[in-house]
Amino acid sequence: MEIKHLKTFRKVAHLMNFNQAAKALYCSQSTVSAQIKLLEQELGVLLFDRLGKKIILTQAGSKLIRYAEKMIDIEKETISEITKIQELLGLISIRAPQTVGTYLLPEVLKHFKKQYPRVGFNVETCSMISLKDELRSGIVDIAFLLADNVVEKSFHTQILRILPLVLIARPDHHLAVKKTIDIKDLNGETIILPKHDCGYKMMFETLLSQENVDTASIMEFNSVEAVKQCVQKGLGITIIPELSVREEIMAGKFVILTLKDEILETSVVMIWHKNKWMSPTLTQFINCVRKTIPFI
Repeated sequence: MEIKHLKTFRKVAHLMNFNQAAKALYCSQSTVSAQIKLLEQELGVLLFDRLGKKIILTQAGSKLIRYAEKMIDIEKETISEITKIQELLGLISIRAPQTVGTYLLPEVLKHFKKQYPRVGFNVETCSMISLKDELRSGIVDIAFLLADNVVEKSFHTQILRILPLVLIARPDHHLAVKKTIDIKDLNGETIILPKHDCGYKMMFETLLSQENVDTASIMEFNSVEAVKQCVQKGLGITIIPELSVREEIMAGKFVILTLKDEILETSVVMIWHKNKWMSPTLTQFINCVRKTIPFI
């Protein structure tokens, strides 16, 4: 599998057009088609479905694009390291829950990009189901979780900071008049939860189960913003990192429901595979994370 064929494949996948890809690569369309055909023959799969004049990635093509990005990235990093080019290059692939991606990572990237403007980033929401495999395969360089800790022999983990969690509702919610509430007060309440903010959601669900709290219903959303909007519309209450709702609390849009005898908090955990090749680019990024996130 040649790098030049992967570069051609990536260009076609980005433009979804063989002719435009050929122009961008300064070659003929027949050359592009031949290189894609060679890749498909080598892998034994179709990478594109042809729908008349249009093309779309097949499932195999969608998988390959992630590996192609990493292999092309490794080529850049190798050239940079071997030739001793001082400027860091490459693409860092990150998985992070929305709270981390929205409220913590931008500050890290601001500091990092000042020093290394030619490094690119691919940041996606974490999915616990696929995360371990993606870290093992090298598709993902580094991940962040909101959890108490991660016990996994094949991974390095580092707790970066503790985030307070808050139980919030609209100011006119009937529980808002209480100084403190008991977990049993959540009987009959609708609980709205973010699907992909990781560990603390499971921790809260476990707490409800242990106390035999019979909620009216559980609503789950992929988006933290959607959770906040639903609470604002009076659809229910949620547990969420205080960092995510600090502005709304200060503006009086939400109130904190103080849960008696319970300390609600979660850890921001950084995780990467022990066998991961630590390129200069990734090493510098991890150092930047360590210096920035604890102090945001």
